[in-house]
Amino acid sequence: MLDLLAASPLLTLFAVMALGSALGAIRFGPVRFGAAGALFVGLAVGALDARLGEGLELLQAIGLALFVYTTGLAAGATVFRDLRTQTRLILGASALLIATGVAAALAAWPLGLGSGMVGGMYAGMFTATPALDTATEAAGGSTDPAVGFAIGYPVGVLVTLLILSALGGRTLPGHRDPAPASAAGLMNLTVEVEHPMRVRRIPGIAATAGLSGGQVRMSYLLRDGELRVARPEDSLEVGDRLLLVGVPEAVERAADTLGHRVPEHLADDRSVVDYRRYIVSDPQVAGRTVAQLRIPHRFGGIITRVRRGDRDLLALPDMTLQLGDRVRVVVPRERKEELSALFGDSERKLTEVDWVPVGLGLVLGILAGMVALPLSGGASIALGAAAGPLVVGLILGRLERTGPLVWAMPASANLTIRQFGLVVFLATVGLSSGQAFASTAVTVTGALVAGLAAVLTLGSVLAVWGLGRLAGMSAPRTLGAIAGFIGQPVLLGHVASLTDDERADSGYSALFALGMIVKILVVQLIVML
Repeated sequence: MLDLLAASPLLTLFAVMALGSALGAIRFGPVRFGAAGALFVGLAVGALDARLGEGLELLQAIGLALFVYTTGLAAGATVFRDLRTQTRLILGASALLIATGVAAALAAWPLGLGSGMVGGMYAGMFTATPALDTATEAAGGSTDPAVGFAIGYPVGVLVTLLILSALGGRTLPGHRDPAPASAAGLMNLTVEVEHPMRVRRIPGIAATAGLSGGQVRMSYLLRDGELRVARPEDSLEVGDRLLLVGVPEAVERAADTLGHRVPEHLADDRSVVDYRRYIVSDPQVAGRTVAQLRIPHRFGGIITRVRRGDRDLLALPDMTLQLGDRVRVVVPRERKEELSALFGDSERKLTEVDWVPVGLGLVLGILAGMVALPLSGGASIALGAAAGPLVVGLILGRLERTGPLVWAMPASANLTIRQFGLVVFLATVGLSSGQAFASTAVTVTGALVAGLAAVLTLGSVLAVWGLGRLAGMSAPRTLGAIAGFIGQPVLLGHVASLTDDERADSGYSALFALGMIVKILVVQLIVML
């Protein structure tokens, strides 16, 4: 059997991927290892015969590049937004990652641990898969980083899960982090106008590009018995009836300003004006804002909501649409098909990937990773094959499109490619490091690595909680930040089971991608020291 596996690396790889995915789906109490299951199965299989880990370097590099680039694309838009809104959190967490790296390097000497082992442990306890490749390269191809990673990974996840469970019921003042308006969901109601005014004067209105903080939109307008789509340039008259949609508190405030509420629901009459959700599947629409589509002027309609993932969002004029968004449009019945052609409205197209921008993006990322900054003593530091594509992915994900090139890809396709790349990378790392892991994991050295990883994880995670308290953040955002600080989606899922609050997602995204870059750079310093 071993001879068959050694003679067919492809057979071995897919067997490890299948068994690893099965292992990753098993729940051990509150823990599931997910894609990391491929690493552990790979280590076990690789330990059986040294031949099983040979000749996998190219596959390993391809898997890593696909994973980090698609991660950057997915996080780009939120990361650059969070740079402005969560600066204190990001700077504080970056400092903690550096301080933890210094502590790990200083602890290596008295414990008799090699720098490669400690570098891999650091990458593992922070579940920074790309940093493992960086540590291995910095260690001259040694298997020590992979061994340290395999020991540190489960320790970091388990310790963090226990801390999150303990902190989940606690609250923080959050005086600088009020609950998001969308936390209350969206509502609509019909209002009869008693106080005429221009649409722009309605409190909280978000009908015109350039108005910030909008929380209300109009959709239907009934005037003199004639129902039509409301327009941003309208001037409302006494007796008009209109349908408002938006954040509950803001909708009620706008209704009180305009007049009084009526039980009639204008959207029930679909004979002249209708509404429908359209899937954004046309790349020509993706990357453009709601205002840039000029739906009121071109089609006599208006976009009121955008469903992204599991959340309904108010369609603000400056909101950038993404592939896979489902936009709700109020439009004259006879123009519905024209809008279908505009948006694409195709589930099938969401599974297709344009490999021209993907290939160009990966080329730029790999080239960026080759740029090295010289340090004293002839050493140098570089983004490498891990951080280079990640940084370029973040930038292109923020741009979303450049002329005819749409950098962003449908969320479902992005997630599929990302998971495939990650599982391939971890399976090949496990196969090539199995022999070294088997000879180290159950020794005194392995116990020391596990103990050091537990202490450092405990200290750094509690420090993030303290940082959230000092920064005036809410408990949901701080819990999400802890999950992003460690960098494991399983932890974010655990946070979601503790609190249903979108601030947790924001805290996670603020630290995940940028934290990954810091970890990659710190790992290089640990190994070189």
